[in-house]
Amino acid sequence: MGGKDTSRKRRFGNVRKLPSGKYQARYTGPDGLSRTAPTSFGTERTAERWLVQTEADILRGDWLDPDGGKVELREYIADWLRERDLKPRTREEYERHIRLHALPHLGDLAISAIGAPTIRTWRTKLLSAGVGRPTVAKTYRILHAVFNTAVDDDLIRRNPCRIKGAATAKADERPMATLDQVFAIAAAIQPRYRVLVFLATFAQLRFGELVALRRRSVDLVAMELVVRKATAEMEDGTQVDDDPKSEAGKRTISLPQGLRAALELHIATYAQSGPHGRLFIGPAGGIPRRRNFNRVRKKALKDAGIPVDLDLHLHDLRHTGSTWSARGGATLKELMARIGHSSTRAAMIYQHATSDRDHAIAAALDALIEEAGSKINA
Repeated sequence: MGGKDTSRKRRFGNVRKLPSGKYQARYTGPDGLSRTAPTSFGTERTAERWLVQTEADILRGDWLDPDGGKVELREYIADWLRERDLKPRTREEYERHIRLHALPHLGDLAISAIGAPTIRTWRTKLLSAGVGRPTVAKTYRILHAVFNTAVDDDLIRRNPCRIKGAATAKADERPMATLDQVFAIAAAIQPRYRVLVFLATFAQLRFGELVALRRRSVDLVAMELVVRKATAEMEDGTQVDDDPKSEAGKRTISLPQGLRAALELHIATYAQSGPHGRLFIGPAGGIPRRRNFNRVRKKALKDAGIPVDLDLHLHDLRHTGSTWSARGGATLKELMARIGHSSTRAAMIYQHATSDRDHAIAAALDALIEEAGSKINA
Protein backbone atom coordinates (compact mmCIF):
# COMPACT_ATOMS: atom_id res chain seq x y z
CA MET A 1 0.00 0.00 0.00
CA GLY A 2 1.21 3.50 -0.74
CA GLY A 3 1.30 6.36 1.71
CA LYS A 4 -1.39 8.96 1.96
CA ASP A 5 -1.43 12.75 2.23
CA THR A 6 -2.12 13.50 5.89
CA SER A 7 -1.31 17.19 5.86
CA ARG A 8 -3.39 20.28 5.22
CA LYS A 9 -3.38 21.73 1.70
CA ARG A 10 -0.07 23.49 1.05
CA ARG A 11 0.78 26.38 -1.27
CA PHE A 12 4.06 24.68 -2.26
CA GLY A 13 4.60 20.95 -2.44
CA ASN A 14 2.96 18.24 -0.41
CA VAL A 15 3.77 15.84 2.40
CA ARG A 16 2.50 12.31 2.73
CA LYS A 17 2.91 9.63 5.36
CA LEU A 18 4.62 6.45 4.19
CA PRO A 19 3.70 2.92 5.33
CA SER A 20 6.93 2.95 7.34
CA GLY A 21 5.58 5.78 9.45
CA LYS A 22 8.02 8.31 8.01
CA TYR A 23 7.06 11.30 5.87
CA GLN A 24 7.86 12.05 2.25
CA ALA A 25 8.03 15.56 0.74
CA ARG A 26 7.35 16.22 -2.92
CA TYR A 27 7.36 19.42 -4.96
CA THR A 28 7.45 20.74 -8.52
CA GLY A 29 10.83 22.19 -9.49
CA PRO A 30 11.50 25.26 -11.66
CA ASP A 31 11.98 22.85 -14.57
CA GLY A 32 8.34 21.71 -14.22
CA LEU A 33 9.28 18.22 -13.07
CA SER A 34 7.83 16.62 -9.95
CA ARG A 35 10.59 15.82 -7.48
CA THR A 36 10.90 13.95 -4.21
CA ALA A 37 13.10 14.99 -1.30
CA PRO A 38 16.33 12.95 -1.22
CA THR A 39 15.43 11.52 2.21
CA SER A 40 12.30 10.76 4.20
CA PHE A 41 11.58 12.55 7.47
CA GLY A 42 10.74 11.38 10.95
CA THR A 43 7.99 13.93 11.45
CA GLU A 44 5.55 15.82 9.27
CA ARG A 45 6.84 19.07 10.71
CA THR A 46 10.41 18.29 9.61
CA ALA A 47 9.22 17.50 6.07
CA GLU A 48 7.31 20.79 5.94
CA ARG A 49 10.38 22.75 7.04
CA TRP A 50 12.36 21.11 4.26
CA LEU A 51 9.73 22.23 1.73
CA VAL A 52 9.88 25.79 3.09
CA GLN A 53 13.67 25.82 2.64
CA THR A 54 13.41 24.36 -0.86
CA GLU A 55 10.84 26.97 -1.89
CA ALA A 56 13.11 29.72 -0.53
CA ASP A 57 16.03 28.35 -2.57
CA ILE A 58 13.89 28.45 -5.71
CA LEU A 59 12.74 32.02 -5.06
CA ARG A 60 16.34 33.18 -4.45
CA GLY A 61 17.60 31.37 -7.54
CA ASP A 62 19.74 29.05 -5.39
CA TRP A 63 17.91 25.84 -6.29
CA LEU A 64 20.08 23.10 -7.75
CA ASP A 65 18.83 20.27 -9.91
CA PRO A 66 19.35 17.24 -7.65
CA ASP A 67 19.98 15.06 -10.70
CA GLY A 68 22.54 17.42 -12.22
CA GLY A 69 25.25 16.67 -9.69
CA LYS A 70 24.97 12.93 -10.28
CA VAL A 71 27.24 13.11 -13.34
CA GLU A 72 30.57 11.39 -12.69
CA LEU A 73 33.67 13.57 -12.55
CA ARG A 74 35.24 11.45 -15.32
CA GLU A 75 32.41 12.33 -17.70
CA TYR A 76 32.13 15.96 -16.66
CA ILE A 77 35.86 16.65 -16.91
CA ALA A 78 35.97 15.12 -20.42
CA ASP A 79 33.28 17.58 -21.53
CA TRP A 80 35.07 20.38 -19.68
CA LEU A 81 38.28 19.76 -21.61
CA ARG A 82 36.48 19.60 -24.96
CA GLU A 83 34.88 22.96 -24.30
CA ARG A 84 38.10 24.73 -23.33
CA ASP A 85 40.02 26.80 -25.87
CA LEU A 86 43.47 25.50 -24.92
CA LYS A 87 46.76 25.49 -26.76
CA PRO A 88 47.72 21.98 -27.93
CA ARG A 89 50.61 21.63 -25.48
CA THR A 90 48.51 22.97 -22.60
CA ARG A 91 45.71 20.54 -23.46
CA GLU A 92 48.16 17.62 -23.38
CA GLU A 93 49.49 18.81 -20.02
CA TYR A 94 45.99 19.08 -18.53
CA GLU A 95 44.97 15.67 -19.86
CA ARG A 96 48.12 14.05 -18.46
CA HIS A 97 47.68 15.52 -14.98
CA ILE A 98 44.00 14.54 -14.91
CA ARG A 99 44.62 11.03 -16.24
CA LEU A 100 47.49 10.25 -13.88
CA HIS A 101 46.56 12.05 -10.69
CA ALA A 102 42.83 12.89 -10.59
CA LEU A 103 40.76 10.22 -12.32
CA PRO A 104 42.26 7.16 -10.56
CA HIS A 105 41.07 8.55 -7.21
CA LEU A 106 38.04 10.72 -8.06
CA GLY A 107 36.92 9.79 -11.57
CA ASP A 108 34.08 7.44 -10.60
CA LEU A 109 32.54 9.79 -8.03
CA ALA A 110 29.54 11.98 -8.77
CA ILE A 111 30.28 15.70 -8.85
CA SER A 112 27.90 16.34 -5.98
CA ALA A 113 29.54 13.58 -3.90
CA ILE A 114 32.94 15.28 -3.90
CA GLY A 115 33.20 17.56 -0.91
CA ALA A 116 36.07 19.40 0.75
CA PRO A 117 37.02 16.34 2.90
CA THR A 118 37.27 14.20 -0.26
CA ILE A 119 39.63 16.71 -1.87
CA ARG A 120 41.78 16.90 1.29
CA THR A 121 42.06 13.10 1.41
CA TRP A 122 42.91 12.93 -2.31
CA ARG A 123 45.67 15.52 -1.98
CA THR A 124 47.14 13.84 1.12
CA LYS A 125 47.25 10.48 -0.67
CA LEU A 126 49.12 11.94 -3.63
CA LEU A 127 51.72 13.64 -1.44
CA SER A 128 52.12 10.52 0.70
CA ALA A 129 52.68 8.46 -2.45
CA GLY A 130 55.63 10.69 -3.36
CA VAL A 131 54.02 12.75 -6.11
CA GLY A 132 55.91 16.05 -6.29
CA ARG A 133 54.31 19.12 -4.74
CA PRO A 134 54.46 21.13 -8.01
CA THR A 135 52.59 18.29 -9.79
CA VAL A 136 49.99 18.04 -7.03
CA ALA A 137 49.53 21.84 -7.05
CA LYS A 138 49.08 21.84 -10.83
CA THR A 139 46.46 19.07 -10.69
CA TYR A 140 44.70 20.86 -7.83
CA ARG A 141 44.51 24.07 -9.90
CA ILE A 142 42.93 22.17 -12.79
CA LEU A 143 40.35 20.56 -10.49
CA HIS A 144 39.62 23.94 -8.92
CA ALA A 145 38.83 25.33 -12.38
CA VAL A 146 36.67 22.30 -13.22
CA PHE A 147 34.60 22.67 -10.04
CA ASN A 148 34.26 26.42 -10.60
CA THR A 149 32.57 25.56 -13.89
CA ALA A 150 30.35 23.02 -12.11
CA VAL A 151 29.26 25.80 -9.75
CA ASP A 152 28.50 28.04 -12.73
CA ASP A 153 26.52 25.18 -14.28
CA ASP A 154 24.42 24.96 -11.10
CA LEU A 155 25.52 21.37 -10.49
CA ILE A 156 26.99 22.08 -7.07
CA ARG A 157 26.59 24.92 -4.64
CA ARG A 158 30.22 25.42 -3.64
CA ASN A 159 33.68 24.52 -4.96
CA PRO A 160 35.14 21.69 -2.81
CA CYS A 161 38.73 22.78 -3.58
CA ARG A 162 39.20 25.07 -0.58
CA ILE A 163 42.60 24.09 0.81
CA LYS A 164 44.61 27.21 1.60
CA GLY A 165 47.90 27.26 -0.31
CA ALA A 166 47.24 23.99 -2.17
CA ALA A 167 47.32 25.70 -5.58
CA THR A 168 50.90 26.86 -5.11
CA ALA A 169 54.11 24.96 -4.50
CA LYS A 170 57.40 26.58 -3.67
CA ALA A 171 59.89 25.46 -6.29
CA ASP A 172 63.42 24.54 -5.33
CA GLU A 173 65.79 27.46 -5.63
CA ARG A 174 67.51 27.20 -9.01
CA PRO A 175 71.20 28.01 -9.44
CA MET A 176 72.47 31.16 -11.07
CA ALA A 177 75.47 31.28 -13.39
CA THR A 178 78.34 33.71 -13.13
CA LEU A 179 79.31 35.86 -16.09
CA ASP A 180 82.45 33.77 -16.65
CA GLN A 181 80.37 30.58 -16.61
CA VAL A 182 77.98 31.92 -19.25
CA PHE A 183 80.85 32.72 -21.60
CA ALA A 184 82.55 29.40 -20.82
CA ILE A 185 79.38 27.49 -21.74
CA ALA A 186 78.97 29.54 -24.93
CA ALA A 187 82.56 28.81 -25.91
CA ALA A 188 82.23 25.07 -25.20
CA ILE A 189 78.87 24.41 -26.85
CA GLN A 190 78.44 23.53 -30.52
CA PRO A 191 79.04 26.80 -32.45
CA ARG A 192 75.53 26.76 -33.96
CA TYR A 193 74.09 27.07 -30.43
CA ARG A 194 76.47 29.71 -29.12
CA VAL A 195 74.13 32.64 -29.79
CA LEU A 196 71.25 30.60 -28.37
CA VAL A 197 73.11 30.60 -25.03
CA PHE A 198 73.64 34.36 -25.25
CA LEU A 199 69.98 35.06 -26.07
CA ALA A 200 68.75 32.76 -23.31
CA THR A 201 70.86 34.82 -20.90
CA PHE A 202 70.88 38.41 -22.18
CA ALA A 203 67.41 38.42 -23.81
CA GLN A 204 65.92 36.07 -21.17
CA LEU A 205 64.21 33.83 -23.72
CA ARG A 206 62.61 30.42 -23.12
CA PHE A 207 63.68 27.41 -25.19
CA GLY A 208 60.40 27.38 -27.15
CA GLU A 209 60.77 31.09 -27.93
CA LEU A 210 64.38 30.64 -29.04
CA VAL A 211 63.73 27.85 -31.53
CA ALA A 212 60.73 29.73 -32.96
CA LEU A 213 62.85 32.79 -33.88
CA ARG A 214 63.25 33.69 -37.55
CA ARG A 215 65.78 35.89 -39.33
CA ARG A 216 63.22 38.69 -39.43
CA SER A 217 62.84 38.45 -35.65
CA VAL A 218 66.20 40.19 -35.23
CA ASP A 219 66.77 43.86 -36.14
CA LEU A 220 70.54 44.35 -36.08
CA VAL A 221 70.24 48.09 -36.74
CA ALA A 222 68.00 48.79 -33.77
CA MET A 223 69.46 45.82 -31.85
CA GLU A 224 66.01 44.55 -31.04
CA LEU A 225 64.46 41.12 -31.08
CA VAL A 226 60.73 40.43 -31.56
CA VAL A 227 59.06 37.43 -29.93
CA ARG A 228 55.76 36.46 -31.54
CA LYS A 229 55.73 32.65 -31.44
CA ALA A 230 56.95 29.74 -29.34
CA THR A 231 57.62 26.22 -30.60
CA ALA A 232 55.94 23.53 -28.49
CA GLU A 233 56.85 19.85 -28.69
CA MET A 234 53.92 17.46 -28.33
CA GLU A 235 54.05 14.04 -26.70
CA ASP A 236 54.02 12.34 -30.13
CA GLY A 237 57.08 14.37 -31.15
CA THR A 238 55.20 16.86 -33.34
CA GLN A 239 56.52 20.43 -33.12
CA VAL A 240 53.98 23.22 -33.30
CA ASP A 241 54.55 26.96 -33.58
CA ASP A 242 51.94 28.71 -31.49
CA ASP A 243 51.38 31.95 -29.62
CA PRO A 244 53.28 32.31 -26.34
CA LYS A 245 51.55 31.29 -23.10
CA SER A 246 50.03 34.74 -22.70
CA GLU A 247 49.78 38.04 -24.57
CA ALA A 248 52.61 39.29 -22.35
CA GLY A 249 54.84 36.76 -24.13
CA LYS A 250 54.55 38.73 -27.36
CA ARG A 251 57.16 41.40 -26.88
CA THR A 252 60.07 43.38 -28.31
CA ILE A 253 63.36 43.03 -26.45
CA SER A 254 66.29 45.41 -26.65
CA LEU A 255 69.60 43.59 -27.09
CA PRO A 256 73.01 44.53 -25.70
CA GLN A 257 75.21 46.08 -28.38
CA GLY A 258 77.95 43.61 -27.46
CA LEU A 259 75.96 40.78 -29.09
CA ARG A 260 75.96 42.41 -32.55
CA ALA A 261 79.07 40.72 -33.96
CA ALA A 262 78.06 37.28 -32.63
CA LEU A 263 74.57 37.67 -34.10
CA GLU A 264 75.89 38.78 -37.49
CA LEU A 265 78.24 35.78 -37.65
CA HIS A 266 75.52 33.36 -36.57
CA ILE A 267 72.96 34.63 -39.09
CA ALA A 268 75.49 34.49 -41.91
CA THR A 269 76.68 31.00 -40.96
CA TYR A 270 73.87 28.98 -39.40
CA ALA A 271 70.43 30.58 -39.95
CA GLN A 272 68.12 29.34 -42.68
CA SER A 273 67.89 31.58 -45.73
CA GLY A 274 65.14 34.14 -46.25
CA PRO A 275 63.37 36.40 -43.75
CA HIS A 276 61.22 33.50 -42.54
CA GLY A 277 64.19 31.16 -42.15
CA ARG A 278 64.71 29.85 -38.63
CA LEU A 279 67.47 31.43 -36.62
CA PHE A 280 68.40 28.11 -35.00
CA ILE A 281 68.43 24.73 -36.75
CA GLY A 282 70.02 21.43 -35.80
CA PRO A 283 73.00 19.85 -37.58
CA ALA A 284 70.64 17.88 -39.85
CA GLY A 285 68.55 20.96 -40.66
CA GLY A 286 65.66 20.20 -38.33
CA ILE A 287 64.09 22.25 -35.56
CA PRO A 288 66.09 21.69 -32.35
CA ARG A 289 64.36 19.40 -29.89
CA ARG A 290 64.60 19.90 -26.16
CA ARG A 291 65.84 16.36 -25.47
CA ASN A 292 68.55 16.53 -28.11
CA PHE A 293 69.61 20.00 -27.05
CA ASN A 294 69.87 18.87 -23.42
CA ARG A 295 72.51 16.35 -24.43
CA VAL A 296 74.42 19.12 -26.18
CA ARG A 297 74.00 21.37 -23.15
CA LYS A 298 75.25 18.75 -20.69
CA LYS A 299 78.36 18.09 -22.79
CA ALA A 300 79.05 21.84 -22.95
CA LEU A 301 78.74 22.14 -19.17
CA LYS A 302 81.22 19.31 -18.72
CA ASP A 303 83.65 20.72 -21.30
CA ALA A 304 83.36 24.18 -19.73
CA GLY A 305 84.28 22.79 -16.32
CA ILE A 306 80.96 23.74 -14.72
CA PRO A 307 80.56 21.83 -11.42
CA VAL A 308 78.23 18.85 -11.85
CA ASP A 309 76.28 19.69 -8.70
CA LEU A 310 75.40 23.12 -10.15
CA ASP A 311 73.21 21.38 -12.79
CA LEU A 312 72.66 24.51 -14.87
CA HIS A 313 69.62 24.26 -17.18
CA LEU A 314 68.98 26.59 -20.10
CA HIS A 315 66.12 28.14 -18.11
CA ASP A 316 68.61 28.96 -15.35
CA LEU A 317 70.41 31.23 -17.82
CA ARG A 318 67.12 33.08 -18.33
CA HIS A 319 66.86 33.41 -14.55
CA THR A 320 70.47 34.59 -14.43
CA GLY A 321 69.90 37.31 -17.05
CA SER A 322 66.74 38.46 -15.31
CA THR A 323 68.63 38.83 -12.03
CA TRP A 324 71.34 40.85 -13.73
CA SER A 325 68.65 43.05 -15.34
CA ALA A 326 67.14 43.71 -11.91
CA ARG A 327 70.55 44.63 -10.57
CA GLY A 328 70.89 46.99 -13.53
CA GLY A 329 67.95 48.98 -12.22
CA ALA A 330 64.97 47.39 -14.00
CA THR A 331 61.68 47.79 -12.16
CA LEU A 332 59.30 44.88 -11.61
CA LYS A 333 57.05 46.08 -14.46
CA GLU A 334 60.01 46.42 -16.80
CA LEU A 335 61.22 42.93 -15.94
CA MET A 336 57.77 41.50 -16.51
CA ALA A 337 57.63 43.16 -19.92
CA ARG A 338 61.11 41.95 -20.83
CA ILE A 339 60.72 38.31 -19.82
CA GLY A 340 57.12 37.98 -20.96
CA HIS A 341 55.43 37.30 -17.63
CA SER A 342 51.76 38.03 -17.03
CA SER A 343 50.58 38.81 -13.52
CA THR A 344 47.63 37.33 -11.68
CA ARG A 345 46.34 40.88 -11.55
CA ALA A 346 44.83 41.75 -14.90
CA ALA A 347 46.05 45.36 -14.79
CA MET A 348 49.69 44.24 -14.85
CA ILE A 349 49.21 42.53 -18.22
CA TYR A 350 48.70 45.89 -19.86
CA GLN A 351 51.54 47.72 -18.18
CA HIS A 352 54.52 47.68 -20.52
CA ALA A 353 57.98 49.07 -20.12
CA THR A 354 58.90 51.97 -22.38
CA SER A 355 61.32 51.39 -25.23
CA ASP A 356 63.81 53.85 -23.76
CA ARG A 357 63.91 52.06 -20.40
CA ASP A 358 64.25 48.68 -22.12
CA HIS A 359 67.25 49.98 -24.05
CA ALA A 360 68.66 51.18 -20.74
CA ILE A 361 68.34 47.66 -19.36
CA ALA A 362 70.15 46.31 -22.41
CA ALA A 363 72.87 48.91 -21.89
CA ALA A 364 73.36 47.71 -18.32
CA LEU A 365 73.75 44.16 -19.60
CA ASP A 366 76.15 45.48 -22.23
CA ALA A 367 78.37 46.80 -19.47
CA LEU A 368 78.67 43.27 -18.11
CA ILE A 369 79.63 41.98 -21.53
CA GLU A 370 82.28 44.67 -21.89
CA GLU A 371 83.74 43.52 -18.58
CA ALA A 372 84.28 40.14 -20.19
CA GLY A 373 86.37 41.79 -22.86
CA SER A 374 86.93 39.81 -26.02
CA LYS A 375 85.43 36.57 -24.73
CA ILE A 376 82.20 37.04 -26.65
CA ASN A 377 83.98 37.24 -30.02
CA ALA A 378 86.63 34.66 -29.25
